[in-house]
Amino acid sequence: MDLLNGKCLSKMLKSNGTTEIADCDNIFLNHNEFRQYGTKMIQYVADYLETIDKRKVFPKIHPGYLAKLIPNEAPNESESWEDIMKDVEKFIMPGVTHWQHPHFHAYFPCGCSYTSICADILADGISSIGFTWVSNPACTELEVVMIDWMAKTLGLPEHFLFGENTGGVIQGSCSESTLVALLAARNKAITQYQNIHPNVNNYDALSKLVGYYSDQAHSSVERAGLIGMLQLRAIKSNEHYELDTTILEQTIEDDVNNGLIPFFCCATLGTTATCGFDKLKDIGPICDKYNIWLHVDAAYAGSSFICPEYRYLMDGIEYATSFVFNPHKWLLINFDCSIVWYREVNWVKNSFHVDPPYLKHKHQQTTIDFRHMHIPLGRKFRSLKIWFTLRRYGVKNLQKYIRNHIQLAHYFEKLIQADDRFEIVADVRMGLVCFRIKDNNELTKQLYHNIESDGRIHLVSSELHSPAPLYFIRFAICYHSPNKQHIEYAYQVIHELCNQLLDQQSNPIPNKQINHENINLILLDHENHN
Repeated sequence: MDLLNGKCLSKMLKSNGTTEIADCDNIFLNHNEFRQYGTKMIQYVADYLETIDKRKVFPKIHPGYLAKLIPNEAPNESESWEDIMKDVEKFIMPGVTHWQHPHFHAYFPCGCSYTSICADILADGISSIGFTWVSNPACTELEVVMIDWMAKTLGLPEHFLFGENTGGVIQGSCSESTLVALLAARNKAITQYQNIHPNVNNYDALSKLVGYYSDQAHSSVERAGLIGMLQLRAIKSNEHYELDTTILEQTIEDDVNNGLIPFFCCATLGTTATCGFDKLKDIGPICDKYNIWLHVDAAYAGSSFICPEYRYLMDGIEYATSFVFNPHKWLLINFDCSIVWYREVNWVKNSFHVDPPYLKHKHQQTTIDFRHMHIPLGRKFRSLKIWFTLRRYGVKNLQKYIRNHIQLAHYFEKLIQADDRFEIVADVRMGLVCFRIKDNNELTKQLYHNIESDGRIHLVSSELHSPAPLYFIRFAICYHSPNKQHIEYAYQVIHELCNQLLDQQSNPIPNKQINHENINLILLDHENHN
């Protein structure tokens, strides 16, 4: 018989009682439709970001609003692109908190740039899962190069550059990276203990492990301890909201005397509440003395080390066993993108090493397979957006971007300081200013609720509990291209709402208005500084 043609194959299938295979080509967008709708989506996103200041920064909706608007079952038949996009504006956008809004000052920034968006389009178009070198060689190799680029850009020690047992990996968040570092430290501590005490099993060794972190550390550290079934002690911070090293060393000494094994310490550079900086140069020698894995979480502030003048804040980084930061916070790279470096990568690889035959390949002895360095198997082509962003902006422009945020934070700080009703809670070093109504938690809390209800700007609050409860409001510079007018607008909203609040009090704090002479001096000083 000649080579099978369509008719012969169809007859063969029917004669064997085989159901004919359905033609699915018509269910997909074709290439021209993708060009058409893709162009429309780019236009929609550009229009959205260009006019975002016309929208309310925070949605005026109630929990459960969307379930009442969308059918409770998926459609059986396909719907038109036009109808879907109408519903985006009708149903989705009314419930969106606009993180890229110029009046969004909550949390920390969420990176966004057209360059990064375009890189993600390419990564999604390639649509690969780069768990091994052979599954996507370019994905693996670009990641190696980008991790080294970023280490050099931040001024990290050479022992974090890729080598025989050094290097890093791109993950989704600092939370994932901290968990992996903790589990690797656990594996290292148990292995070393069993080398000395070979008759001790894993579970008995595990019960002896104890780790440490500041009471100002991110909640993900505590969660990592819960997941790893590990004892982690929150060490009291000092008056500067830094990990108190005197208490740390005394606690470690007490644990050693009680037969426990100190194995892990997390230091934070740029805490979430106040952007405080633990002193690595004091913590590092303590960790060295007791053979403790020192993990450094610089999720937000790590991006600032692209500017040499801020690297003093990581003095002592040479002691770090691992270091993590989120480019997706403050380097114009869209979420998700977190980079973690390890001084000893093999402890990480050995903690998760599982090697099924379907993942093996002939190059695995001479290449890196990133699947061994994190918890999921699948991984995105995240290095593309780092590569695009670093090339499109260059280090100098990213430095300019960081410095502008920090200068504007100091400008807002001066506006707050010029009003005698307010006080600054913590040192302003990065793009975060923490402030409150002087000596009054309840009024500060009410002011925050009034700002939230007003809706013109979006902030979040926080609270410290040592030595006494301290409630305050966080003002973060988040917009990608903020200017002085955005800061003045936010201050005027706060000022106005504070006036209203204090006017309502039976015994109000003296309602001191910021005078024009003060504001003019601040404006002039800011202009001269720039």
